[in-house]
Amino acid sequence: MFESLTERLGKTLSNITGKARLTEDNISEALREVRVALLEADVALPVVKDFIASVKERALGTEVSSSLSPGQVFIRIVNDELVSIMGAGEGDLNLAVQPPAVILMAGLQGAGKTTSTAKLGRFLKNRVQKSVMVVSTDVYRPAAIDQLRTLAEQAELKFFESRTDQKPLDIAKAALSEAKKQFADVLIIDTAGRLGIDEEMMQEIRDLYVTVSPAETLFVVDALTGQDAANTAKAFSDVLPLTGVVLTKADGDSRGGAALSVRAVTGKPIKFMAVGETIEDLDVFHPDRIASRILGMGDVLSLIEEAEQKVDQKKARRLATKLKKGKSFDLEDFRDQIQQMNNMGGLAGMMDKLPGMGQMAQAAQQQMSDRTFVQMEAIINSMTPGERRFPDRINGSRKKRIAGGSGTQIQDVNRLLKQHKQMQKMMKKLGKKGGMANMMRGMGGMMQPPGGGFPGR
Repeated sequence: MFESLTERLGKTLSNITGKARLTEDNISEALREVRVALLEADVALPVVKDFIASVKERALGTEVSSSLSPGQVFIRIVNDELVSIMGAGEGDLNLAVQPPAVILMAGLQGAGKTTSTAKLGRFLKNRVQKSVMVVSTDVYRPAAIDQLRTLAEQAELKFFESRTDQKPLDIAKAALSEAKKQFADVLIIDTAGRLGIDEEMMQEIRDLYVTVSPAETLFVVDALTGQDAANTAKAFSDVLPLTGVVLTKADGDSRGGAALSVRAVTGKPIKFMAVGETIEDLDVFHPDRIASRILGMGDVLSLIEEAEQKVDQKKARRLATKLKKGKSFDLEDFRDQIQQMNNMGGLAGMMDKLPGMGQMAQAAQQQMSDRTFVQMEAIINSMTPGERRFPDRINGSRKKRIAGGSGTQIQDVNRLLKQHKQMQKMMKKLGKKGGMANMMRGMGGMMQPPGGGFPGR
């Protein structure tokens, strides 16, 4: 997300960073570029105008700290204003009510409400340790109830059974009653999607709101719709007391217009951002971290949190112990590392959160798709346990068999073995002084894409 905006802003801000002092001329020149970058990112025009005006006012009136260059001061101002328009410190859910706390999910059809309902339920269950029940009041869309039931099973949530011949209001009342009986902390209600601002359907969700008195009313919106997302959210907030926004399909949006527009247009903060298709892919929206990523400064805190949640700690400890004992890093270990990296969004997903690595993340994404990781894992899975433990045994005839079993070519097998050798050498350095730095340097070699390194290497 934000790739095109990051690239454009990076070039603009680098031009002003080296200036000896901030003047009205060089500030205005930089802001013209920033304005174009934001408009190209599909940020709503009123938001762009207010943003530019605020940055200019602060930049012209600022005192330059002795520890910062004028260019650094300007970047800090841009960062602060980005955080401000996205809603600093407004993202927490209000669950401090008499249980069950009801969360009402609203939005247009196809925005991802049902999936977001399950993702949010899983988030609250696993990260906030809440007992969560979910229910569908969508009696119009075929299989909507079945979809939520399946997702609830995956997320290990309580599911209240509803039927298409029931009225949404009756379903909500019954679900609330059952949630109280089962001592659920949270009840999340998935509502029917609207094709537009349909008065009859809006009346239905207003009636639901009055009946269940939700602690949170979240508007689910597709990030790919850009500033239209903000306009739609505004139309909903005019008739429904929204408390926040869930931004879906954010991983597919390279511009970021919705994220930068929604809060400014609606006055409602983005509380969560869905960044993938699996049930785990829901992140708390941190405006300060997002602003940092937009400006190419990375997001190390999110990377650490992601590692804590998604990395198999038992496997990590087992590998560390193995390496300390001087044992070899074999192909089974390599497969584990591929899986761990996949869980964290692949190489590009990790690099995107490291300071100064945004451009390399884009290059990595262009060179290495998810299919590359799938192919690598398939090759290793086609080997015997003995071959995985002792890769040097793999001769020409074995390579042919492995390639045939994994649906790949012999050169793909050779490439994987070469990558494993590079990773093996890197792992030997981990026990030495500066092991982590060595690992980071070696990571590029481990994931070298087909045909050579990343552009610019």
